Amino acid sequence: MASADQLKALIKSHISRDDGHFFSVAMQVAAHEAKLGHGKFAEELRDLIDAAKTRLSQDSSGKLVPIAGALNNAAKPRGELANLLSVTHPSSRMVDMVLDDSVAAQLARIVKEQRMLSKIKEYGLSPRRKLLLVGPPGTGKTMTASVLAGELGIPLFLVRLDSLITKFMGETAVKLRQVFDAIADIRGVYFFDEFDAIGSQRASGNDVGEIRRVLNSFLQMIENDQSNSLIVAATNHPEILDNALFRRFDDVVEYRLPTQEQALDLIRSRLGGFSPKPFKKAGLAERTQGLSYAEICRAVDESIKDAIMHDLAKVQPAQLEQSLDERRSISAKLAKNNKQPNGDGGTHPR
Repeated sequence: MASADQLKALIKSHISRDDGHFFSVAMQVAAHEAKLGHGKFAEELRDLIDAAKTRLSQDSSGKLVPIAGALNNAAKPRGELANLLSVTHPSSRMVDMVLDDSVAAQLARIVKEQRMLSKIKEYGLSPRRKLLLVGPPGTGKTMTASVLAGELGIPLFLVRLDSLITKFMGETAVKLRQVFDAIADIRGVYFFDEFDAIGSQRASGNDVGEIRRVLNSFLQMIENDQSNSLIVAATNHPEILDNALFRRFDDVVEYRLPTQEQALDLIRSRLGGFSPKPFKKAGLAERTQGLSYAEICRAVDESIKDAIMHDLAKVQPAQLEQSLDERRSISAKLAKNNKQPNGDGGTHPR
């Protein structure tokens, strides 16, 4: 049964009409029952929660709409914020990702602490909620933000850096304040992708005054933020981030390219019902070398499309191998194009 803390959290979230937190605590109760061995009861609770998200409710005009739609409308940014934040309501889960054990353990702990937010705060402590994700492109950083929102039943807000950063002095900092005001007002996962655009070192030779001011503003705002939202920043270039940033985050999660075993697990999972029988690993492992999770997924999808177009029930191994080879060729060309000669005859990333 639900603990006293969970019951109080359910009642408080109901009174404050915080549906996202209500569903999150309800999922905590279901998870606790499953851990106690009450599998059937836990499954019934999850079914009730899922049904509640799609049950009809009335909006302010009296028109019947799904609760999920009502939640979407409540969290939808309005006015100038609509240009700064894009909102989605992901259904992704941890089981949808192929992760290193260490990364999986970090994310599981973050989710657990968030689900026990009320209990942790009663002791004057805060759950992990300011996260920096680092690693090569296509290794799962963006999907992690989606999974955190899906696991916790809260909206995902993508911070649109193209609208946030302007050439006018002081305007970017004002817009950043609006984003942090939203972070305090509406609980969600707020995702700053390509974070190095505002987090690069203040001493950088390429730096300009406005970006320095933006970084200083961000440092102050994230330091002072005491909301219940998750702030997630992702970068492919942690080496250029300002050192002061790292101590502002509760956790730094490092992503790497998949091992051969992880790559094969991803291929088999992605193929689903199109997986050839038997699934032969020979010839595949070396073809995944140097490919990211995203690139492997694209290659598998291409082979599935080929099977569909040829009215085949299973993917042909030769086609899968060809798709992986093509993806490696594209990846190599992109890597070459992203380097240019420097003055001393070497190369450096663009």
